[in-house]
Amino acid sequence: MRMRRKKHLEERLSGVSDILLVTEHEDRNYNTAILEKEYININEWFGVSAPVYLEIGCGKGKFAVEYARRHPDINVIAVEKDANVIVSACELCLSEKIANLRFIKCSAEYIEKYIRPQSVSGIFLNFSCPFPKNKYASHRLTSPRFLEIYKNILAPGAKIEQKTDNMHFFEFSLEQFSGAGFKLKNISLDLHNSDFEDNIVTEYENRFIAEGLPIYRLEAYL
Repeated sequence: MRMRRKKHLEERLSGVSDILLVTEHEDRNYNTAILEKEYININEWFGVSAPVYLEIGCGKGKFAVEYARRHPDINVIAVEKDANVIVSACELCLSEKIANLRFIKCSAEYIEKYIRPQSVSGIFLNFSCPFPKNKYASHRLTSPRFLEIYKNILAPGAKIEQKTDNMHFFEFSLEQFSGAGFKLKNISLDLHNSDFEDNIVTEYENRFIAEGLPIYRLEAYL
């Protein structure tokens, strides 16, 4: 179901325009759209040079805000395709006065149109839609077409961190990362009953914990 457009959305988006890049894609075919690059000058956007981390599918921004707060020496870019959702994330960032966080409104397919090759030190995939039906497997954010995008923008030795509550999606991701040449580390089949100490709980994660569901986590390195 499509989310109803929020009241005063345009005014709210205008109010966060200093930290939000709203993209418009005249070409709906991302295979051709990404050929014309519009690379962001990230150092200029943040006003400082620092390692860059992406969160793809940031939702309302809880994780991105907290991660940026804990790591002021990292420039964090949070990506979300839904304007209704990303505006709330931007407003949270401004209210919390987080200086090292910016946002891009776009679908994941278009990321390499805006982010230069080998410029990203890490990617977070937190509770991405699992697209459980096999016919939609190519839409999963760990499917081969997305892994090729990540490999293009990630710097050598960079990592991807994934969390999900969906066992089948997690198994699919393990297989895809391995097949694409990533090295897997710190795999957890029950994150909240492990010794991992630096977890930031997302909005979805709180719900899954309350339901008693295990959280699966991995790190994949180039």
